[in-house]
Amino acid sequence: MVDEAIVLEVERLRREIDRHNYLYYVEARPEIEDYEFDRLLEKLAGLEQKHPELITPDSPAQRVGGWITKEFPTVIHREPMLSLSNTYSTEEVGEFYRRVMKLLDRQEDDPSAPAFTAELKFDGVAVSLVYENGLLLQGATRGDGARGDDITPNLRTINTVPLRFRPFRNGDTGNSGGYEDSLIEVRGEVFMRKDDFATLNESRPDDEQFANPRNATAGTLKLQDSAEVARRKLYFVAYYLEGEVFGEMAHHVRLETLKKMGFLTDRYCRLCRELQDIQTFIGEWDRKRWSLPYETDGVVLKLDDISLRDVVGSTSKSPRWAIAYKYPAQRASTVLRKVVFQVGRLGTVTPVAHLDPVRLAGTTVSRSTLHNLDEIERLDIRLRDTVLIEKAGEIIPKVISVDMQQRPSDAEPVEVPEVCPSCGTILERPADEVNLFCPNEQECPAQKRARIEHFASRNAMDISGLGKAIVEQLVEKKLVSDAGDLFSLTPDMLQGLERQGETSSTKLVKAIEKSRTRGYDRVLFGLGIRHVGLATARELAEAYPSMDVLSEASVEELEALPDVGKVIAESVYTFFRNPVACSIIEKLRAAGVRMSSEESRTLVNSNFDGMKIVFTGTLERHARPEAAELVVERGGREVRSVSKNTDLVVAGKDPGSKLEKARKLGVRVVSEEEFEAMLFGE
Repeated sequence: MVDEAIVLEVERLRREIDRHNYLYYVEARPEIEDYEFDRLLEKLAGLEQKHPELITPDSPAQRVGGWITKEFPTVIHREPMLSLSNTYSTEEVGEFYRRVMKLLDRQEDDPSAPAFTAELKFDGVAVSLVYENGLLLQGATRGDGARGDDITPNLRTINTVPLRFRPFRNGDTGNSGGYEDSLIEVRGEVFMRKDDFATLNESRPDDEQFANPRNATAGTLKLQDSAEVARRKLYFVAYYLEGEVFGEMAHHVRLETLKKMGFLTDRYCRLCRELQDIQTFIGEWDRKRWSLPYETDGVVLKLDDISLRDVVGSTSKSPRWAIAYKYPAQRASTVLRKVVFQVGRLGTVTPVAHLDPVRLAGTTVSRSTLHNLDEIERLDIRLRDTVLIEKAGEIIPKVISVDMQQRPSDAEPVEVPEVCPSCGTILERPADEVNLFCPNEQECPAQKRARIEHFASRNAMDISGLGKAIVEQLVEKKLVSDAGDLFSLTPDMLQGLERQGETSSTKLVKAIEKSRTRGYDRVLFGLGIRHVGLATARELAEAYPSMDVLSEASVEELEALPDVGKVIAESVYTFFRNPVACSIIEKLRAAGVRMSSEESRTLVNSNFDGMKIVFTGTLERHARPEAAELVVERGGREVRSVSKNTDLVVAGKDPGSKLEKARKLGVRVVSEEEFEAMLFGE
């Protein structure tokens, strides 16, 4: 029996955390700092861990799960999630307005003409949430409109998705509502803020970065690890509320009710009673949307009176009572002055266009990537050409075409370098590749600088003050050659650099020293292994608790990890057999940088010490994750595929091909009963 004081404290913490969540995400007026909020959450999680009988599905400490099924179950929507008709023309918006008035037999200047809600169109992924008696029951993607994928575990991690919505009052009747209704559906958009998108891309290899926040959001919602979904900081904004309790409540009142229930809604939504009001809203936000911390690509217009929507009706694809006006892609013309070829940390040589500065989508653009040689050839781009640029996803500037009619007589073809612009080494272009590469991995200054900058970046070792200018000087003056050399720097060595006096030099050395305590997974990411982003680094750190253990893993063992394919496995394996990489790791080890998981685990016994164990078939006494944990508690670890390095295979009911492979390789096979005996045997 749990002490009543603990029960009351758990309930108090949940109420307090929910209140601060609402103030932060919905009201945008936080009362406490993030650190204080995290302390409250940690305290609740600690109490629930000690007293699991107190855990409830709507507890804020239970938002983050773990691995989920590889296949997302199919959900049939209660009502089809119809897509909206799109228009890029304000004239067509006027036609839509007049068409609705005609269907309702109303005149535009009629005082009783129905109003429309104008809402910002968030550029994200549409989802549906179903609540039963106030508790989140299911969350699903839009899919084809009739059915979508059940992604409830991933949606539970989003702080603006209430696990249990707040009590509310029916705006039409004044009566309390919500919990009396057995099922309530809330629809909305999941999106990623601009700053979180930038942070996510910084954590990924150059060739795996997302093009825009919407793509990043869509990819995140389909991840198999809900803990990683939580780390990517998604938001949910609600725009639809349905349930019998709401009757014919007007749409704008439903939006107000959603906010009372604890949902984030569009705070800029406006009730428009005339066409002129709608056009004013569209024009106003064409200018103001660039200042928002998230992407919006248009305005959604909806007939506010719910009872009139059935009169207007729908087609098989979209409702006639709503329309989405989409702002045209922001484009601008400018002149290409030169193309500079930059060398990245992996030796990739990328062409970058230097342009006459031009204002585009809220910022001044003077540079744009040209991606690779194929893109230069496709565009037939030349120096002094007039080019058309736009922002892909309104984030990344991109050259989309050349105005051939304005090509000057002195336009020059882009000169593709034959040698590395940084070190002079002859460049290579492997077969079937669109990029040039500098093979001088050890001595190329540009590669050295880029690798050190990556090591010091926010998602890796987060070394404050170690920016591009400082790194360039460190490499140029040969004070450092790689990340391992950073920990040998002293304030005296740094004071000879530009803008590095005694105070700033001491501060930078302290920042470098502080980075020694960063997690093992961040060290792995900071090493810059090809194809290994932050999420993959975390997975590797969980599967292999130390750098030494990871360095001994075979390609087959690495490839057996859930999200590590052959390309990544071979890249990791090759990295740890590179003498230069091994030298850097030894420098980091000598400097006291973490080379193993932070958590020190007390072993139950050492019966599986150093053993690699594979489970196959259905286990009757233990769930698979539980069995794997029992192995870890005894010094071993689970691997997903059988190889000659496997020490033991545990065969449950209906074992698969792993059993046959184990027998061919001569790997020891035991039954679940024998495994059980080994757990506690002397």
